[in-house]
Amino acid sequence: QVQLVESGGGLVQPGESLRLSCAASRTIFRASNMGWYRQGAGKERELVAGFTSGGATSYGDSVRGRFTISGDYAKNTVDLQMNGLKPEDTAVYYCHQRIRGMDYWGQGTQVTVAS
Repeated sequence: QVQLVESGGGLVQPGESLRLSCAASRTIFRASNMGWYRQGAGKERELVAGFTSGGATSYGDSVRGRFTISGDYAKNTVDLQMNGLKPEDTAVYYCHQRIRGMDYWGQGTQVTVAS
């Protein structure tokens, strides 16, 4: 069974930082098959960070310059470092993995940014 487990969410004040981690039960053969998404209240799920087919990092316009995605493929983990957090970053963050054309999602971890 494919399993993705997120950790690291919490409540922080604007301007602070948070680091999320995703542990995958299946081997990550291609970095481009991994990514982080988020879904705010009343909004659709959107891509936050991922990898191109060449293995380079890519980011959504609203987080570029503040967030950094990285992977440790020996441990099958993918992290998301979030700096300079804003209230609009408040959402449930999901880890995603694509295996043989099928999509798998973690249960999500809540990130709340408020003063």
